[in-house]
Amino acid sequence: MSAPAARRPYAPLRDAYVIDAVRTPVGKRGGALAAVHPADLGAAALRGLLDRNPIDPGNVDDVIVGCVDNVGPQAGNVGRTAWLAAGYPEEVPGVTVDRQCGSSQQAINFGAQAIMSGTAEVIVAGGLQNMSAIPISAAMYAGKEYGFETPFAGSDGWDHRYGSAEVTQFHAAQLIAEKWGISREDMEHWALRSHERARDAIKNGRFDNEIVPVGDFWIDQGPRETSLVKMASLPPLAEGSPLTAAVASQISDGASATLLASDWAVQEYGLRPRARIHHVSARGADPIFMLTAPIPATKWALEKTGLTIDDIDLIEINEAFAPVVLAWLQETGANPDRVNVNGGAIALGHPLGATGAKLFATLLNELERINGRYGLLTICEGGGTANATIIERLDS
Repeated sequence: MSAPAARRPYAPLRDAYVIDAVRTPVGKRGGALAAVHPADLGAAALRGLLDRNPIDPGNVDDVIVGCVDNVGPQAGNVGRTAWLAAGYPEEVPGVTVDRQCGSSQQAINFGAQAIMSGTAEVIVAGGLQNMSAIPISAAMYAGKEYGFETPFAGSDGWDHRYGSAEVTQFHAAQLIAEKWGISREDMEHWALRSHERARDAIKNGRFDNEIVPVGDFWIDQGPRETSLVKMASLPPLAEGSPLTAAVASQISDGASATLLASDWAVQEYGLRPRARIHHVSARGADPIFMLTAPIPATKWALEKTGLTIDDIDLIEINEAFAPVVLAWLQETGANPDRVNVNGGAIALGHPLGATGAKLFATLLNELERINGRYGLLTICEGGGTANATIIERLDS
C-alpha cells in the first residue's frame, strides 16, 4: 500500500508558470476539421499559441503533445511532426504521449514537472486528434491483423487478475450508473445542462480568448438545441442500458496548446504569467470500472495540497459519459455550479488527445473571468487512471 498523500513530502523546487493556453474550435465528426491532416491541426494550435506570445520558438526546450490512436497520420511521433509542420526550428525536440483521454493533460503535467525540476525553462504542451480521419480505437483494431483481438486477451497476468470482463468505456459507464444509482433521467438532466451552458458560453463570447481559428472556422460545432423530451426519445446504446448517445461525449476533431515557463524564462523573455501550476498528480482505480479514477485522483490532490473541495473555485471534469461526473459529484461533494460551467464534452466534444489542454484553456480563462483563485482539472482515462492538475491564478 502506498503512503497517504498527507505523509508524502511536498516541495517542488521551482514554480512552473502558465503563460497562455489556446485551442482550436472543435469540429464535429465529418465536420469543419475532418479533412485537416492531424499534424496540420496540431500546427494550427501551436502557431496560434506562439503568435500571440513574445517567445522565440527556438527558445522552447521541448514540445510535448498528447494523441491517442497513433496510427496512419497520427503515427511517427505526430507531436514532433506538428511542430515541424508549423514551420518551427528543427533543433527543438518533440514527443507524443498517450495517457488515453488525459494525454494532453499529462503533457502539461510532464512539462510542469520538467520546469519544477530545473531541467527545462520553456515547454510547449498540448494535444491533437482527428477522430473523423482515425476512428476511436483504431490502434486496437490494427492489432487484429496480427492476431490480437484486444490489447488484453492472451495476457496470462491480465486473465488471471481480471478474467474476460469487458474492458470498454461503455461498459464502465453502465457499471458506474448502477453502483451510484444514477438514472437515465439524472444523466439527461446533466446532458441538457451541458448543452445549455455551452450555447450560453458561445453566445456571450466566453471562449473567444482561448480559441485560435483554423482558416475561417472558429466556432465549436458540437452544442445543439435539445430537450429532455428529445433525449427521452432516443434508443439505448444497448438493450436494457440507461445510456444513450445523448449522455455520451461527442466524437470530435481538434487541437490545443499551452505555454509553460520558469521564473527565469519569464524574466529573460518578457513573458506575462497568468497562473502557476499548484499541483500535478495521477492516480489509478479499477480498470474494468475504468472511469472512476477522477474520484481518488481528486482526493489525493486535495490531501496533498491541504485544500478542500470548497477551496476550488472552478472545476473541469471531462464528460466522457454523464455518470462519470455525477458519481464524482456524489463522492466529492463539489458544488455542481462550479463544475463545467461552460458545458462539457457532451456538448462541446471530446477530441481525445486534445481534450486535456483544451479544458485547461477553458479553466484558465474562466478562472480569470470570475476572479477565482484555484482551478482543478481531472479526466478519466482508459485503463482506469486519472490526472489531477490544480492551477492558482496570479493576482487573485
